[in-house]
Parts: sequence; structure tokens; C-alpha cells
Amino acid sequence: MRIKKSPLVLIATMSLFLTSCVNFMSEKNGGLIMPDGFEAVVVVDSLPGKARHLAVNDNGDIYVKANRFIEDGMNYVLRDENKDGRADIIKNFGPIKREGSYATSMRIHNGYLYTSSEMLVYRYKLDSKFMVPQGPPEFIVIDSGQRREHDGKPLAFDGKGHIFVPFGAPSDACQVENRLPGSPGMNPCPILDSNGGVWMFDENKLNQFRTTDGIKVATGLRSLVAMTWNTQDNSLYCVGHGRDGLVNTWPQFYNEWQSALLPSEAFYKLKPGANAGWPYYYFDQLKGKVMRNAEYGGNGIIENTDTAIETPIVGFPGHFAPNDLLFYTGDQFPARYKNGAFIAFHGSTIRAPYPQAGYIVAFVPFVNGKPQKWEVFADGFTGRDTLVNTKDSKYRPMGLAQGPDGSLYISESEKGKIWRVKFTGKKEEFTQKNLAKMVERENRTYVKNPDPILDNLERGKVSIGGEKLYQTNCRACHQKDGQGDGTRFPSIAGSDWVNGNKDTLISVLLRGLEGPIKINGQPFAGMMPKFSQLPDIEIANILSYIRHNFGNKADSVSKTEVTIVRQRLRLIKMKQMQLLGLRKE
Repeated sequence: MRIKKSPLVLIATMSLFLTSCVNFMSEKNGGLIMPDGFEAVVVVDSLPGKARHLAVNDNGDIYVKANRFIEDGMNYVLRDENKDGRADIIKNFGPIKREGSYATSMRIHNGYLYTSSEMLVYRYKLDSKFMVPQGPPEFIVIDSGQRREHDGKPLAFDGKGHIFVPFGAPSDACQVENRLPGSPGMNPCPILDSNGGVWMFDENKLNQFRTTDGIKVATGLRSLVAMTWNTQDNSLYCVGHGRDGLVNTWPQFYNEWQSALLPSEAFYKLKPGANAGWPYYYFDQLKGKVMRNAEYGGNGIIENTDTAIETPIVGFPGHFAPNDLLFYTGDQFPARYKNGAFIAFHGSTIRAPYPQAGYIVAFVPFVNGKPQKWEVFADGFTGRDTLVNTKDSKYRPMGLAQGPDGSLYISESEKGKIWRVKFTGKKEEFTQKNLAKMVERENRTYVKNPDPILDNLERGKVSIGGEKLYQTNCRACHQKDGQGDGTRFPSIAGSDWVNGNKDTLISVLLRGLEGPIKINGQPFAGMMPKFSQLPDIEIANILSYIRHNFGNKADSVSKTEVTIVRQRLRLIKMKQMQLLGLRKE
């Protein structure tokens, strides 16, 4: 039955339509800057649950993984009914309770829609009669325990019945005390038995576990979000996230400039049994060499001598945050793009005092199977040239997918915007001239290597007291403005934790914090290191500073208050140790 709409409803509908048209048409190419001959149309301006990764079916339907929990499910399906390139119908589905902001993959393979959360890999059977998959999901791989850092689970298929799933390492460098300055690395690193690598499973077997069903095929990979199978050479490829905070953990070996650029976000071809080196080694793209980590006797100078450690095929600058990888196999784009790799860089959070960087879609041409110099393919996401804080960027590119006609789809996580990129020029006339303006984009502050002096955003500024302590110990994660990045690192601006009970806040700095928490109603599942190595007066100064700034209006924290909490925690630990001793007897 067709429902007749009232005039008010029709007016409201027309107003919404016109507003959407203005949004779509206000910026050329939806704000993107690409090589000459490429054009983009905005498929959807924003999604209520925002967006991470996406896949495009043979009929053109777009499946999207949301970035925030929404009641009717974190999976979207979008359809363009009138074939103008923009979504006319949007539906969401799949209320999986264990999904969160690290929900990662969206892949279509052999008639199934595969997707993942931090703890689950599952699939739906697709039916051409229905937009939304019918029936309950089938669980393929189940993780164990609670959510951890680096729990993203991108998926890849080898075409021989296998699915590849990484399990990230809940650690920065497998230290005895994670991220505590000067703490040595555990050797051998026990995390590598169950994490920090890629496991292979049967793509059709249900309810598999890493410990009983998975076969480990690669190790030494701290955190993977960008991973795919290259059908040209039948190999697994990935671009990994490097470790964080070299200057915070090892200030005697690294300065702020080195910490902003290192270690490399490394592009690997993962042969069976590959070892990328984490946590013992990292790749330095400035030197073009694999280096030993300070936790294992390194100092920024000592190189790797272990021939079993892989050297990446490309080394990108540190903290660009590679979050999707796609080998282009279509025929719509000019020939130079065929079989090359597109990489979506979500953008950094911890480059201060230098500008944040990344926030682009890069392209790596492959010639005769060999990677060439990487280049900027799509830009314009930031909306500005210099990013002081992560949230300064208007958009953050996240997911990549290829459509049945060879179009490239790009999703971003800040507003849930999706672009469809097409080549409309003459392919046979595409030359280096078409790339000229993109070469100029390489000089943007969020792309180039910063000048150690001129690009230091705090050059000439003097910080004292609690502000200086905050910049040294807290700014890398919570950002200069205290806003965090909204995903990994929470905001401390107006935070109920910051403005709440002092003893709780002091305990967080003294003991650290790990596991799922909620801050102002938003869930986070990261890890905050402890700062018990700082004297009581410095902890008091940091907490007083954040309780007086970023819109917070709480009272100060005194040295005595910190001392009392520290003593209380020490007594609790002593009693716990005594109880453990009694139990052993």
C-alpha cells in the first residue's frame, strides 16, 4: 500500500533533498584533489554510524562497516537506484554485540559478505533478491579474552579456500612494563606465541579458534589494518602500523623529530613464514635499514644483523596510519595504475610538536611486479595545510574498494563520507603532466618530512610547570588541545574522569589503565601506561594542569594527595603479594 504524504512531509522531504544536493555539489569532486582526468562523486555525505571499511558487490551495492555502535547494526548497505552515482537507499543490519570502534574489514568473496569486529570474523550469504543479507551470521573465527589494543582484523583470501586473519600485539614493544621509560623488552617475547602475526584458517569452517584451528604464516607484526591478497603474484601483502613514542620511552636515544618520523609504516610482501621483526627490530625509512629496538639493546644506530628478518618493499613515514590496501585490477584507469597498490592513510596522532601527517590516499606503481616510488593519489581530506591536532582534519581516509566497472571507492571515518572515483579523460593520453599538481602536494606539511627546526610548531614557545609536563608525557596521545583522536585516545576536555574523584584520577596515572572503559559515555578499549616513575609533585602538577584547562574547572591536586594514594596502592600490592604467597604454600 502506498502512503500518501501530507504537504508538510513533502516540504520536509524536498528540503532534505535540496540540502543534500547543496552538500553534494558545493565542492568539486567532493573536495578531493586527484591527478588530471580523474573525477569523484559523493556517494553519501555522511552515515550516522560513520564509516570504516567497505566492499562493492557485482550489482553495485556498497557494504560499509560503521565506526560507531548503532542500535540496528554496524553494517550498512547502500544502493544507487537512479544510477547517478549517489546512494538513494541506505539500510543497516547485523547487531553484533561485541563490535566496537576497531571493527575492521568488509570483503565480498565467493558469494558471501565477510566482515569482522575486534573479536569476531563472520559472514552472511548474499542473495541478489535482497539488499540486506537474510538469516543470521555465520561465525568463522572467534578471538578469546577481552578486547585489546591493536585488535583490528582485516581479511584476505588466497582463492584456495583459506582466509588470513592477523592478531595484533597488545603492547608497544613487548616491554616488561609496557611503555615505561627504560623498561627492557622481554626476550623471548611471549606475546608472539599468540599475537603479533597473521594466522591462516579454512574460509568455510565455522567457529574456529586461533589456538586450535589457525596456522601461523607470518610473525613480527605489531598491528595490521591494511592487508590484502595480490592475485598477480598470489601473495599476501600488508602495510603495518609501527610502534609509538620513541622519544617518550627512550629520550636518551631519540629526539622529537626522529620520534615524529620513526619507525616506518612498512609495506611487506609476506612470504610463508615471514618475520617482520617486531618487537626486536623496526624499519628506518630514512636510512633504508632495519634497526634494533632500544628495548633489545638498540640505540638508533645499531643495525639488524639477522638475515631472517624481512626488509619491507616500501617504507612510508612513521605514524601515517595505513588502514587499507588495494591492488587495482580494473581497466577503467590509465595503464600505469593496473596492478599497482592504493593505500589509505588514516593520519597520525602522535607527531607533536611537528604537524600531524598522513591523511591521504597514496599510490605505489608496480612495474614487472616491482614497487616504484610512492605518490599522492587523492588529497584534500584535511581541509587545511597544517594539522596541530588529529581532529583538525576534516576527513580521515579509511577504506578502499573497487567497483565492478573499475571505479575506486574511498570511505572516511570522521563523518562517514564515501566517494566514488572515476577516470573520465583519455587513457592513452595520460602522462606525467597529469600528475604535476599531485607532485606539488608532496610539499604539504602533512605529507613531507618536516624540517627539524622550521616545522616545529612550538619553536620559540616557552612552557613551564604542569603545561610542560603535560606536553612531555601526555600530549602525544591526548593531543595539544586535550581532544584525543576520538578512537584510540579519549578526550580529557570536559571528561568525567578528569573532573571527578581525585583519588581515581591519581590512581590512573600511578597504575595505568587497560581494557574497555567509558568516558563521557563513549567506549574505549585502549591502554594507558603508568607514570609511577614520575615524582609525586610532577604528577600533582600534571593533574592540576588538566583539571584547570581544556574546559575543565575542577580544583587542584596536591603533592600530599598523590603521596597518600601512592602509599595506599603500595599497601594494596603488598597484601596481594602476601595472599599469593599464602596460596602457593
